Amino acid sequence: MRGTIIIFLKAPIAGKVKTRLGADIGLGRASALFRIMTRRTIKEARKGDWRCVLAIDPLNAGFRNLWPPSLRRIGQGHGNLGQRMKHAMDQIADGPVIVIGADAPDMRARHVKAAFKALRGCDAVFGPAEDGGYWLIGLSRRRAAPRLFDGVRWSTAHALEDTIKSLPQNFEIVQIDQLTDVDTKRDLASMGPFSKA
Repeated sequence: MRGTIIIFLKAPIAGKVKTRLGADIGLGRASALFRIMTRRTIKEARKGDWRCVLAIDPLNAGFRNLWPPSLRRIGQGHGNLGQRMKHAMDQIADGPVIVIGADAPDMRARHVKAAFKALRGCDAVFGPAEDGGYWLIGLSRRRAAPRLFDGVRWSTAHALEDTIKSLPQNFEIVQIDQLTDVDTKRDLASMGPFSKA
């Protein structure tokens, strides 16, 4: 069954996006870098035979030159990150679903392909991040995960561990490549040439 990738995006407005990074390098530069990361992420995410959906906050934001109008758009809903991701996943009718953000510049279509391939034989897949969180989560949705995201300590080194604990104990879980998601100046420095974009 054909899968769906949901890309979580915020309007790239200075002071509204990448604020931790903005505190280090300036809000305007952080917003500009997020635009670059968004373009790269969408370009890579569209290279497969899966469906691509944009979960946008706020849904009525413009930026048509940044967000292709041909892609389906859904709202993120309200609440913490887990509640919003669950809301977005619930809007996809059937098949495996993957959620990513736009702040892992090393993400390529091959990573998405590997995640969907893993979901053929497992219940959940994660792309771990170096900070203890994750840049990708995917579910096969063959079995229910009623407590998904319950008790997750977001924006901490425990986010991946907590999310795994929120899944049923009998779930088979696969992890794909670890990548850096850019939240701070230190993360940005680790990206090499990208830090000068």
